[in-house]
Amino acid sequence: MSLFLRLLAEDDKAAALHTLCARLRQGENDPRLFTVAPAAFDTVPGKPFAYWVSDAVRQTFQRLPPFESEGRTVKQGLATADDFRFVRAWWEADRSATPGQWFPFAKGGAYSPFYADVYLVVNWAQEGAEIKNNLNERGGVRSNVWMLRDTALHYFFRPGLTYTSYTNLGFGPRVMPVGCIFSVAGMGIHGVTLADLALLSSTGFQSMLYLTADHRKWEAGVIQRTPIPHSDNEEQTKGLTQLARRAWSLKRTLDTVEETSHAFLLPAALRGRLGDFDPPAIEAELSRIQAEIDAIAFDLYGFSEADRAAVQANLGTASDTAPDCNEAEAEEDDDAAAPVDDRQGLLSWAVGVAFGRFDWRLATGERAAPPEPEPFDPLPAQSPGMLPEGAEPFHAHPGILVDDPGHPHDLARLVEEVLLRVAAPVPDDVRRWLQRDFFPFHLKRYSKSRRKAPIYWPLATPSGRYTLWVYYPSLTSQTLYTAINDFVEPKLKQVGSDVTALRNKGAKRSREDERQFEALQAFEQELIELRDTLRTLAPRYRPHHDDGVQISASPLWPLFRHRPWQRVLKETWEKLKEGHYDWAKLAMHYWPERVREKCKTDKSLAIAHGLEDLYVEPEAASRRTRGKTKGEPL
Repeated sequence: MSLFLRLLAEDDKAAALHTLCARLRQGENDPRLFTVAPAAFDTVPGKPFAYWVSDAVRQTFQRLPPFESEGRTVKQGLATADDFRFVRAWWEADRSATPGQWFPFAKGGAYSPFYADVYLVVNWAQEGAEIKNNLNERGGVRSNVWMLRDTALHYFFRPGLTYTSYTNLGFGPRVMPVGCIFSVAGMGIHGVTLADLALLSSTGFQSMLYLTADHRKWEAGVIQRTPIPHSDNEEQTKGLTQLARRAWSLKRTLDTVEETSHAFLLPAALRGRLGDFDPPAIEAELSRIQAEIDAIAFDLYGFSEADRAAVQANLGTASDTAPDCNEAEAEEDDDAAAPVDDRQGLLSWAVGVAFGRFDWRLATGERAAPPEPEPFDPLPAQSPGMLPEGAEPFHAHPGILVDDPGHPHDLARLVEEVLLRVAAPVPDDVRRWLQRDFFPFHLKRYSKSRRKAPIYWPLATPSGRYTLWVYYPSLTSQTLYTAINDFVEPKLKQVGSDVTALRNKGAKRSREDERQFEALQAFEQELIELRDTLRTLAPRYRPHHDDGVQISASPLWPLFRHRPWQRVLKETWEKLKEGHYDWAKLAMHYWPERVREKCKTDKSLAIAHGLEDLYVEPEAASRRTRGKTKGEPL
């Protein structure tokens, strides 16, 4: 027999060890002292020193089947090796314009059991042809796709569960709808039901995981070998199914106030108009559901009250003492939706209504909210809170709104009109908020998984006195010409007329006239510079939504005044000029000779630009050379 002392929960471990040793010498009992035969550890895969649980808990690994059985499986998914190229936020890519190219991509994300939105899409056109032919310098496939040929590829697009592989918060399985591709960071679980989701989310299953893996890297093998019980009781299975379904629904309800979610309906300030929306009450019900699931799961595992207390205590100490993931592994945890101030959320939604993105009629009762989908239903092309295709927008516009009092497309006035239409309070500083606070807020909110994808672009004069708000989904090669002809030139003409009138006053100008004269002259010069910059950019600017926000916005970097975003775009533009992103459609528009030349030797680039006929297949490498290559073209 071996003695084990468990002091993980002790703050002063030295003092606790001294006390425990003294009690041991005196023959006294202590709950922190465990006597276990070494052979008892043989029953647990990997033989971890799981001394704090009973033999009955350790025997669970022998008594119950592992998760990877009875048709259930866990698979590691796709690693593109170049997410900037192949992955987008779902609101970036125009899936209707390029059907069969962009597919929902479950790539981890924040810890969120039962439900989480799949907010990324991946380029899987022609069954991933670009990814499969994206080779390294030695001729091997950069991604792991060659490893998936006989395994995970067969499970793509099937409904199932997914979870974040790297997290500091624990194992959190959740529904993965039909039609998704899963990743390395968000693995796929298949052959399961909602009842299985309930059991996987239970404290009982989690405790079994922690016996063999007390860290935060949930590899497929760890899940595969963890025992899971089966219930022959139909009512019990039905109960687990209903509990998981309800938990999924509640978590999705919380997501209906997130603009970037497929579930979005209305901002938090207005959400109550569509029925009960009480986050604290929802969280309380989720806790009750978890307790019910745990009780059923413990019964199925056959754990005694002492066993339950032991494994629950271990979960707490493991959470406190497990090492943090490194920065690369833990990045997905940063994607949790940060709390949004109700006022800013309301104003942001009103901006979306003004641009024709969101439907104000949900807030007035003129349109009913659509029914909730089923958990495994395919993700919609747009959220239910967005304006339905073909519906009349709140305000017709050419893809551009403007910060210009009195203009028919003045964004501040439109935001105020939206709020009045839905009988919401109208702040007295809407214009100031748009000028100073909105874009930093918007940029942060529309950044996910290290992708920055704002859709409302403020192109402004240096002083910020005049700003054109460009709507990314409406962006075309004509947008800059529209900005010049319909906005900047008329404004320049108006300001020039005012300058001329004051100039003609001559000596009769008052002190106030002089001040205004100087301000208008400076403003006129800024408008001229804005017009000239747009004129320079417009002839060659050919944006393409498949390139994503960052690439599409990069040529316009001098017109963004938010310094952090401007720096990102400037760096992107420099790399684009240097040839780092020649897969982009924009690169082909600016440097066609260079890109076409690369297509002759790079099949992935040739596929990206539809120029496979330019590609020249190299002579086959010898078998010996190929044997040294990591990965091989598919």
